[in-house]
Amino acid sequence: MLTPLFGCVAVEPASTQLQIREFQTRTYPVRDSKLVMKALINALQDEGFIVKHANTELGLISATKETNVENPNFALLMGLFGGNEARWRKVAIVECSANVTEFGDETKVRVNFQVKTLDNRGEVMDARSVSDAEFYRQFFSKVDKSVFIQRQQL
Repeated sequence: MLTPLFGCVAVEPASTQLQIREFQTRTYPVRDSKLVMKALINALQDEGFIVKHANTELGLISATKETNVENPNFALLMGLFGGNEARWRKVAIVECSANVTEFGDETKVRVNFQVKTLDNRGEVMDARSVSDAEFYRQFFSKVDKSVFIQRQQL
C-alpha cells in the first residue's frame, strides 16, 4: 500500500479506558448469572478456548486458546543461519477473563482478551490487550446466541 507515502492517513485516536470498558461489557435482560455463565462458557468453547477456571460464586471465568503461528520455512532458515541464539514466533496464546454479575433484573458480563506470543524457547516475545471494539462486538454476538439457546433450553 503506497498511501502512507503519498497522502495523509487518518489515524484513529486511542480509546479511553472508559470506552474500552464499554465495548468489553454487555448486559443481558435476565437475572440468572449461572445461565449467562454457562452461555459464556459454551461460546468460548465453540471458539476453541479451554476453560481453565470457573467460579459461579464470584462470577469469574478464565480460558485460553493456543495457536501455532510458526512459519516452518522461516524456522528452518533461522535454525540454519541463526545458530543457537535464533528466535522466532512459535505459539500465540489468547487469554480470556470474564466477570459475570447480577445487577437488578439483569446480568452484566465484562470480558477482556490478551494475546501473548511465545518464541521457539517458550519465552514471551510480546503481550498485548485486545482493544478492538469490532472484535468484542463479534464475540458478544456469539454469546448473545448462546444466551438465547440457554434460555430456550435447546
